[in-house]
Amino acid sequence: MKPGKTGLGRIVSAIGYSWQGIKSAFQHEAAFRQECLLVLLLLPVALFWDVTAVEKVILIGSLLLVLIVELLNSAVEAVVDRIGHEHHELAGRAKDMGSAAVLLSMLLLVLAWGIILVDYVSRSHTP
Repeated sequence: MKPGKTGLGRIVSAIGYSWQGIKSAFQHEAAFRQECLLVLLLLPVALFWDVTAVEKVILIGSLLLVLIVELLNSAVEAVVDRIGHEHHELAGRAKDMGSAAVLLSMLLLVLAWGIILVDYVSRSHTP
C-alpha cells in the first residue's frame, strides 16, 4: 500500500483532484464546455418534466454519461499528446476510439430522450 492520506483526508483529497479535473476540462476542452451547456439546458427539462422517476434517472444519467465519456476521452488525448505529436498508428487509434466513445454516448442520449419523449407524447394524447 502506498503511503499517503487515509480515511476522510483521502476522500477530501480525491474530491479536490476530481474538481481540478473538471475545471481543467472546462478550461481546455471546447467540446466539454459545449456538452456542459447542453447539460445546463436539458437538466431543468429532465427535473421538471412530468415523467416517472426511472425516466428522470435515464434522462439525467444520459446527460452525465456524455460528460463522463468526454472527460475520459480528453484524458486519453492529453496522455497521447504528452507522449508526442508525431503521427503514430496506436496514438491515432486511441484518439479515434475515445472520439467514438463520445459519439456513442451522444447517440445513447438522443435515443433515451427520443424514446421517452415519444412515449410521453403518446400517453398525453391517449383518451
